[in-house]
Amino acid sequence: MEFQQPMARGVLAGRYKRFFADVALDDGRAVTAHCPNPGAMLGLNTPGMGAWVSPADGNRRKLAWTLELIEADGGLVGVNTMHPNRLVAEALAEGAIAELTGYAVHRREVKMGGASRVDFRLEAPGCPACWLEVKNVHLRRAGNLAEFPDCVAARSARHLRELTARVVEGDRAVQLFIIQRTDCDRFAACADLDPAYAAGLITAAAAGVEVLCYDCDISTNEIRVARRLPWVDAPGGTR
Repeated sequence: MEFQQPMARGVLAGRYKRFFADVALDDGRAVTAHCPNPGAMLGLNTPGMGAWVSPADGNRRKLAWTLELIEADGGLVGVNTMHPNRLVAEALAEGAIAELTGYAVHRREVKMGGASRVDFRLEAPGCPACWLEVKNVHLRRAGNLAEFPDCVAARSARHLRELTARVVEGDRAVQLFIIQRTDCDRFAACADLDPAYAAGLITAAAAGVEVLCYDCDISTNEIRVARRLPWVDAPGGTR
């Protein structure tokens, strides 16, 4: 996924009301950017961190900039939670996720269960449908471990239960974590911040929901899905 326009670098002055971020650009301008991330952004919202913002298309937006990347731990971290679905759509089209190749149709935002929509439903003649839910990961607190979620994620836990129901009905279901970092080599559910979600992921996997974790290559020009990482708290050991 290429950024459509050149981004501007600056320094994060503050993130507030979840969806606003003040950034002091390197050229001297002070701007307020849309922060497309409803999570806690632990470790990525400290004033003084380097930040990259993209200009909004057209004049319909109230905020002319979007917060895209944070400089952390010597690298770039993607904080825009709108991107993982776009990244996955591109990766599916290119066959870049080996475990999800062979499906001729990639439908998006399909109704799943009573009150949810799944990010993708993959279909191929003669095969069970594959229900694919995508989650953005940007938390790293110790070593090279990526973690999700960074706050209580009740909606994400509901998605796990609905994926499990699809498996019970005979379909395939996959929970895919897209890690918008380049400095992690493994993934774990964040049991101390959301023990219910961590337990739910293990329960879903035991019931047949597949868990996949992929990191990204990130630059100020583009982000691309890259390598599969192991899930270290998987039932029965690392997967």
